[in-house]
Order: sequence, then structure tokens, then C-alpha cells
Amino acid sequence: MEISLCKADASDAAFIHEMQVKAFMPLLEKYKDYETSPANESVEQIRDRINQSFADYYMIKYFDIAVGGVRIVKKDNKAYRVSIIFILPEHHGKGIAQQVFAIIEQRYKDAKKWELDSIIQEQRNCYLYEKLGYRSTGETKKINDNLTLVFYEKHMS
Repeated sequence: MEISLCKADASDAAFIHEMQVKAFMPLLEKYKDYETSPANESVEQIRDRINQSFADYYMIKYFDIAVGGVRIVKKDNKAYRVSIIFILPEHHGKGIAQQVFAIIEQRYKDAKKWELDSIIQEQRNCYLYEKLGYRSTGETKKINDNLTLVFYEKHMS
């Protein structure tokens, strides 16, 4: 499969925003999480995140076509956080996300621990993360009556 990660810069913010809104709008409509949904972020917020020195933002490319994004936050003690990952809906089910995780784990070889969170109600996403070796920390955060986040981590050997 032809998956690659292309480091984003500030000039990519509007395009990433467009993809992010498209990817997260179905979840926003389903869960009504207006305060926290990536579909409600501004281009400026994305640009700010791209410019942060402690994070790397990538566009996910599938056969050289941008199909999503992933942002990696560098934390202390060789811990990294997947702070956002999204694939455009028309590219779901192609194994792209699994490939992206393999690429980032290869790219950040020094990682001792990976962290991420997901919507507990989105069983497919939780299943994917668990299949990739992520384990629930037991911590959850209720966003509203419809949506609860569950926190995951993966320890590297």
C-alpha cells in the first residue's frame, strides 16, 4: 500500500482544516460536542498547532493524494501522543490508519510510550487502537451525555 506522511507547514493549514472538517463533521452531528470537536476548530488553531515546536503535523497521503492528517506531540521521558488522526470518510476501511501507526512508530523509534484518546462510543476506532497494541488506561472523560473519551497507551519494548 502506498501510504506516506508529508510534514505540514503553515501554508497547509487551510487544506488540513478542510479535510479535518469533512472527517469530523459526522461525529459532530452525532455527538453534538461543539466545544471539543475538531470539526469546529479554526484554520488559525490548526496553523498554531502546525507551528508548535513540540509537535509534528503530517498530511497522510495515499498514492500521493492527501487523505487525512496526524499530529504527534512530543512529551517528556520519550513519550509521544497522537493528538489527532483522521482519514477522509471516503478512504475509511482501506487499512490506511494501521499503516500510519506503523510509519510513526518507525519514525519515532526512541518512543517508550505512545498515548491517544478516542470516543468510547466509536467501537470501530477503539477496536483498531486495541488491535494495534494500545490498552485503555481506565481513565475516561465525559464530554456530554452522548460522548465520553477513553484514554489509551502503548508501551514499547
